[in-house]
Amino acid sequence: MSDLIKLTAAELAEQIHSRQVSSVEVTQAHLDRIAEVDGTYHAFLHVAAEPALAAAAAVDAAIAAGSVASPLAGVPLALKDVFTTTDMPTTCASKILEGWVPPYDATVTTKLREAGLPILGKTNMDEFAMGSSTENSAYGPTLNPVDPERIPGGSGGGSAAVLASWQAPLSIGTDTGGSIRQPAAMTGTVGTKPTYGTVSRYGLVACASSLDQGGPCGRTVLDTALLHQVIAGYDPRDSTSRHAEVPDVVGAARLGAQGDLRGVKVGVVRELHSDSYQPGVIASFDAAVAQLKDLGAEVIEVSCPSFEHALAAYYLILPSEVSSNLARFDAMRYGLRVDDDGRHSADQVMAASRAAGFGPEVKRRIMIGTYALSAGYYDAYYGKALQVRTMIARDFDAAYEQVDVLVSPTSPVTAWKLGEKVNDPLAMYLQDLCTLPLNLAGYCGMSVPSGLAREDGLPVGLQIMAPALADDRLYRVGAAYEAARGPVGS
Repeated sequence: MSDLIKLTAAELAEQIHSRQVSSVEVTQAHLDRIAEVDGTYHAFLHVAAEPALAAAAAVDAAIAAGSVASPLAGVPLALKDVFTTTDMPTTCASKILEGWVPPYDATVTTKLREAGLPILGKTNMDEFAMGSSTENSAYGPTLNPVDPERIPGGSGGGSAAVLASWQAPLSIGTDTGGSIRQPAAMTGTVGTKPTYGTVSRYGLVACASSLDQGGPCGRTVLDTALLHQVIAGYDPRDSTSRHAEVPDVVGAARLGAQGDLRGVKVGVVRELHSDSYQPGVIASFDAAVAQLKDLGAEVIEVSCPSFEHALAAYYLILPSEVSSNLARFDAMRYGLRVDDDGRHSADQVMAASRAAGFGPEVKRRIMIGTYALSAGYYDAYYGKALQVRTMIARDFDAAYEQVDVLVSPTSPVTAWKLGEKVNDPLAMYLQDLCTLPLNLAGYCGMSVPSGLAREDGLPVGLQIMAPALADDRLYRVGAAYEAARGPVGS
């Protein structure tokens, strides 16, 4: 394994910009690593070697001419296969989009290109971002590099696995109910869900539009902050984009790394600290809270009673939006088309194509959502779920009147074995208990590694949450904890 791929993204950027090493060399080292190990982990759905090397060569030429596009220029990256890309397929890990090459780039894709980050390829995921294990991919599961017999989390398991297996120093994920944070926890990496509306959703193929949020993934808090800075910002092409200044997340990460949290108030969420969680997860979390106290933070317990209803509300709101969003995949305009032989009606072609193109979990959520939105049930189900959503946001707001950030375990358990929950949807949904309240409120959160569970030696994540547009608080607290914790397992 090349020494280059062991460096952080920040270290790689420094060496590339000072011309100690070229972006082409760094990119090739990661492509070599992908060729070496991805046959085992299946973290990529598509590898774009030639475009990545061409982008790296362009960065090297610009640096030689005295121009640096961004602090991360030249550092390669992997992109979740839910963002549109004009030079490689965008499948959302679904057969219904197999081989589809979009005619436009997502705003996130454009920002990455303009900032000079070579895109190594597209990462595997649960189909249309629906799942918690990356086992719902139509192209096969991704394995957890920490233990290949286990899942890497989901839906963005591929984006986390490329980091944990040293195939990329950075990646982009999306978080609808924890799909960045939960895989980060289960692979011992860092992942941030930014405040809703601060990273453009233009070109992000929609799962649930009011919940989806693209975000940065890395192996360190600083690396993740540097990537966050690249992709965030207002976008007029996204009607939900916020006219708001992006907080100085990089400055906050550098400040936090100095290890002083005096004056910071931290709230432990009572409803996200349960005896039903895996004991090693609770022990790791409690140790992390003690570490925050040692850094000078004031820690109190806070209650968010509506969180107990978050799971039920989420699994009504999300399927309802899925039912609406996925209606566009009708076999008429693009994507898979089945039974188009002139003997079947348009309705029959549409039904056959959707039956063949969507996997079981996607079909399940479409049906639940269609039912929840149907006449006679809308008020009883979807309408009530929206009321609960408001209550959850109010609980967050009340908590933030007392504290600066909230903390909890990222997941109630460590990574489970492949196939263990795949036939039990409810058991799978229950693994999102800690992460999904944040999406319902639209606020920001991060998962940072907090050690290894004592029972199985698998990674555990500390979830840090902050109010809307206070993403910098995540990075200050996360970096301070990371610096004090030291290497995971030490």
